[in-house]
Amino acid sequence: MHPPLTLHRHPMCAEIIELFQKCHNDHPYGKFFGECTDLKIKLDKCFSQEKAIKRKANFEESKKLKERLQAYRKETAET
Repeated sequence: MHPPLTLHRHPMCAEIIELFQKCHNDHPYGKFFGECTDLKIKLDKCFSQEKAIKRKANFEESKKLKERLQAYRKETAET
């Protein structure tokens, strides 16, 4: 199962999403028999890469926030 295929939420995978949707539209019955499976695999890999990048960015942001919070607590404890 994949997340909703909205282009604005997945800019990294926009091209693959469009190809996948086109495949589903071009092959309404073939999609049930593996016609679009290769695109689905590419889409899953793209979503995994996108998620890893977002996870890393969120982790870096949380580290910065944690450092700021510790500095604030240290500053308020000294006064």
